[in-house]
Amino acid sequence: MSGLLEGKNVNLRFMEKEDLPLLKEWKNNIDFIGEYQSVQQITLRDLEKQHDELAGEQWFFIEKKDGTKIGTISHKLVFGTEEIGAALLPTERGKGYCSEAVKIMVDYLFLSRNIVRIQAHTDARNLASQRVLKKSGFRKEGTFRKEYFVRGEWRDSCIYSILREEWKQPKILTKPTSEI
Repeated sequence: MSGLLEGKNVNLRFMEKEDLPLLKEWKNNIDFIGEYQSVQQITLRDLEKQHDELAGEQWFFIEKKDGTKIGTISHKLVFGTEEIGAALLPTERGKGYCSEAVKIMVDYLFLSRNIVRIQAHTDARNLASQRVLKKSGFRKEGTFRKEYFVRGEWRDSCIYSILREEWKQPKILTKPTSEI
């Protein structure tokens, strides 16, 4: 199936333009974005424009094996480094799905791209995201003081990374995937 990265409990499916109404619904839902992201309201037209203008960025749905969409994960090239970000529906958090999705994404990026590093930023208070990154082989590199303005206050963020030599081999994907 085109645009699908298969895991053990979840799959990552490339997000198509017809998927954007659901993404709009999620991005405009304060429960989905959680306490660590800025409150935003985005139109379908704005999302379509972002989707059309993606420069090296790819968005995926995180799906259960039955095809139920439970979250999103993306990657983009930032100064020669792939940067990832993920979010899950509140009802699906704490079940290991995000950790598996991150491992799938790490495998995919190291198998399909000539990169040496993948990184992720997280709110310094977001201990759940930090656990996901650690379980996926990432190491904390440091803290950026007052990097984000979220819900009326400046917040610190932590940066985590995994290097190709720390990854060594696929954790979930069993063969190289073609470009999606």
